[in-house]
Amino acid sequence: MARTTVEAARPDPAPDRGGRRLPRILHPVAWWVWALSLATAVSRTDNPLLLFLVLAVLGHVVTARRTEAPWARGFKYYLYLALTVVAIRVVFRAVFATGVTPHDHFLFSLPRVPTPDWYAGIEIGGPVSLEALLSSGTDGLRLACMLCCIGAANTLANPKRALRVLPGALYELGVAVTVAISVAPQLVQSVQRVARAMKLRAGGAKGVKALRGIVVPVLEDALERSLRLAAAMDSRGYGRAGTATRRSRRGTGALMLLGMCGLCAGAYGLLDATAPTFLGLPAMASGAALCVAGLRLGGRRVTRTTYRPDPWRLPEWAVAGSGVLSAVLLFSDLGYDPAQLNPSFYPLTWPRLPLVPTAAILLAGTAGFLAPPPGPVQRADTQ
Repeated sequence: MARTTVEAARPDPAPDRGGRRLPRILHPVAWWVWALSLATAVSRTDNPLLLFLVLAVLGHVVTARRTEAPWARGFKYYLYLALTVVAIRVVFRAVFATGVTPHDHFLFSLPRVPTPDWYAGIEIGGPVSLEALLSSGTDGLRLACMLCCIGAANTLANPKRALRVLPGALYELGVAVTVAISVAPQLVQSVQRVARAMKLRAGGAKGVKALRGIVVPVLEDALERSLRLAAAMDSRGYGRAGTATRRSRRGTGALMLLGMCGLCAGAYGLLDATAPTFLGLPAMASGAALCVAGLRLGGRRVTRTTYRPDPWRLPEWAVAGSGVLSAVLLFSDLGYDPAQLNPSFYPLTWPRLPLVPTAAILLAGTAGFLAPPPGPVQRADTQ
């Protein structure tokens, strides 16, 4: 009888719904690896067909696997930012004209602004061709896809859970990044809540007149959220100095600074084919080793315990691997002509859709099926 009572009082480690286990949350690092790998693949191509395919893949994955959390509602605003980037790039190309060749398709001409002698080489205004606008639009579209990749990671990954997996030496930076990532979705949520409250009232103010009634409550709500976050962080020990000596802190800073310089030099050496050999993989490997040493040295002064750490299982490997494999296929130049990744608009021709890069991008889209589906268990993290 006593044994039965003890077993009945024991909490269920896996609550079910209709006899099934509730879906768990995917590890946030898996989403970031997937998104950054896809952004790396985007940096390899200027083909507008592939770039639009990347946007479609991002939209599918975000729609299929986003939760009801506040940060999961911000992807459309990244799309607005992406459209703004493309528009700015096209406008700048039209204003700072580069001339029209006899083989270009002339569209219109802007008034030419005379420039001083010291500003020679740059023309403001003049004829604008279709080829110039398409070329600038494609350049802006590539940057827009990179921004949407970061937006997808912010939408899918829980920033609070991502803070827990950061090394101890970076927890101060992680707190700042987490707060910065969470501010925009929370402000959007506050604006939507205040706007709904104003509609329920009898007030008839619209447009600019209604702005004052929205800004003040939103700022007040943001201040309250900041105070609650500061109180929660203070109660959990954030901001404490730890037991590190001044020599240890200086050593950690020096190792991290040298490591970041090595990583920058290595990245430059890999991207520039004319750079010396030692600026490639050797510099990047040395920089990574110094960063790891700095993280280990700095992590000794911060002792943290994690309640119910996020597991890394087969779905995490599958999601992260789909993104990494997509980037590897686009950088390997196997099975397709590399020129198809960067089509030329001079002369104006319709770009081709290479098979292998298309399959690589669609492979990244399988993350929408490989990741666990969102469930009610994820809503508890937002409270």
